[in-house]
Amino acid sequence: MNAARWFRLPQRGGVDVTGSERVCWLDGMVTQDVASLKVGEFAPTLILTHQGRIVSDAWIWVFEDRIRLDLQRAAAAPLVEHLERLIIADDVRLADTSADGVRFGVEGPGAHAAFEAEAGPASHGVGAISLGGEAVTRVPHPLVEAEGVQLLAAAGAAEAVATALAATGMAEGAAAALETRRIERGVPLYGKELDTSVLPAETRLEEAISTTKGCYAGQEVVARMRSRGQVSSLLVALRFERGALPAEGARITVDGKKVGELTSVAESESLGAIGLGYVKAVRAEPGTRLEIAGVVARVALPATE
Repeated sequence: MNAARWFRLPQRGGVDVTGSERVCWLDGMVTQDVASLKVGEFAPTLILTHQGRIVSDAWIWVFEDRIRLDLQRAAAAPLVEHLERLIIADDVRLADTSADGVRFGVEGPGAHAAFEAEAGPASHGVGAISLGGEAVTRVPHPLVEAEGVQLLAAAGAAEAVATALAATGMAEGAAAALETRRIERGVPLYGKELDTSVLPAETRLEEAISTTKGCYAGQEVVARMRSRGQVSSLLVALRFERGALPAEGARITVDGKKVGELTSVAESESLGAIGLGYVKAVRAEPGTRLEIAGVVARVALPATE
């Protein structure tokens, strides 16, 4: 994106973790070092099964009275069900807060500058601002771009906030444009690239995994794969050379033999036909020739600008 655009984000949701033992308990449930985060800070994380497979990805947002796991809305209820089974005698409560308000995102260059006057000391962390006369929680992290801001407001404030965003001069972006940009930048998505069939080492989400914290669910598998330095499959970006755009879920082949699966596709104005998929690690080098439903594709580096 050449300039910031604002988006409605009905696909995003949240799980709030409260209770006096929330920090210690959550630290044992996720891959990120929760105990090191201060109020107002945020960080990416993964939630794993004890077998080390991905239940969901999320962003941790730390508030004074709670910790929010920000994630795809479709992941919220399954995550609550998964985590509630792991509360034994802990003073911890979980709540799916996805329907408690509305979400907007501002993505692209200039996203932070658009809110500097309102944000004040909260410009680099989770904080409250006023927008369109409404109270808004501002979290300065993007979904897909290098720069971005997310805005949470009460359900009744939706139109006032949307009007205020439009008044900044930024254009409203379509959901399809955000999805295309996600694929351009190689950002994995719950339900497409992330589910319980996938191991963290296959996703390239290293920043979501602490290498210094203590025990958490799935840690043994993560540590073992890190020490061996080997993985059977890897998430790759793909560029198609010719033919129709294959369907998501299509087999990725070399000489007629399956080497992976296509997970996301899009038509990009700047890059043409693109996609994401998992392939055997030996086929993950940029430039590797693959075939997907009769269409030639090459492994590529994700776009960074």
